[in-house]
Amino acid sequence: MDSAWLVPAALAFGVFLGGGMSFIIYAAAKRGQRAAHVVSSAVPDGVDQVIDALESAGIVLDPSNNIMKASTGALTYGLVWNHALVHPELVEFVDQVRRTGEPIAQEVHLSRGPFGDANIYLFVRVARLGTRYVLLLAEDRTESYRLDEVRRDFVANISHELKTPIGAVGLLAEALVSASDEPDQVKRFAKRLTKESHRLARITQEIIELSRLQSADGLAEAALVDIDNVVSIAIDQNRAVAEFNKVTLASGGLTGFEVFGDETLLVLALDNLISNAVQYSPENTRVGIGVRHRDGAIEVSVTDQGVGIPDDELDRVFERFYRSDPARSRHTGGSGLGLSIAKHVVQNHGGDIRVWSQLGHGSTFTIRLPEIDPDVTNATGDKQ
Repeated sequence: MDSAWLVPAALAFGVFLGGGMSFIIYAAAKRGQRAAHVVSSAVPDGVDQVIDALESAGIVLDPSNNIMKASTGALTYGLVWNHALVHPELVEFVDQVRRTGEPIAQEVHLSRGPFGDANIYLFVRVARLGTRYVLLLAEDRTESYRLDEVRRDFVANISHELKTPIGAVGLLAEALVSASDEPDQVKRFAKRLTKESHRLARITQEIIELSRLQSADGLAEAALVDIDNVVSIAIDQNRAVAEFNKVTLASGGLTGFEVFGDETLLVLALDNLISNAVQYSPENTRVGIGVRHRDGAIEVSVTDQGVGIPDDELDRVFERFYRSDPARSRHTGGSGLGLSIAKHVVQNHGGDIRVWSQLGHGSTFTIRLPEIDPDVTNATGDKQ
């Protein structure tokens, strides 16, 4: 075989792909030029190495639309099945290029594979490869579409959440005017107005906090943090509500641990977990807050004796605005952002948050934070 075709083909692929892929494919082709004997005789010399170098989907088809070569990405996206293209849309692109000779670049929305219901968004490029073959390249853009949907849902959810307290404030203000000559009514409406204004302020503040946590400056003021102090502050912030709801707050476990992070944010995360546990706990039950060291992590667990969470909802409880019990959450003033905020705080600290639950027996949320790196403590000068 003549391996001299290899490098020019690589450069052509790089131009076809665009951007910084030219160098990667060129390097792969140079490697292939030194070992051209491994190239299949069914595909033009060098194409195998170029396709293998692609992280995205790459497919070479012969004049009968048989697949001569497919990258791992093409298989991962479910574009290929039994040596043929799965999707009629892609077959039509290939046929059109073969008829007209003109390349095609277009976004398509396809099902992932021949059996599943999942969808995938691809930016597809199709062009001739020599006189016999057609090259199809596909770049996955599903994640960008997913993020757009998340943004749209977030805006829609914010609008929905704010609409209720804003509407209530307007109605109560009108009621106050109408009841100006009735002191008892004025007091009742004023009390409800205050409650709705606090709810509106809380939702707004949680949205601001969540936005900050998702930005690059989420840990702008990191330092050594005493976990005992975090637990103590978070419990104190929830003690009044717990007593009102006849729920006992109890803490225990190991003490003296420190982590590297932002104390205010860690208090915020734990406060949200304890507040959530209190809201969903029946009267005369208890919420336990425990600390322990395990597998290189400092764990802080919040356990309640509430109604529990169904198994099919465990993976969703940290989603923004998600509520396991919407009616009860609105009654208690919950915004559906508390667990999402806790998750982002913990992730910004390099940790994770887990949940265990059993219907009728309660739930346990566990924050896991990495123990202090000795290099960090020595650098701060706080510990040796």
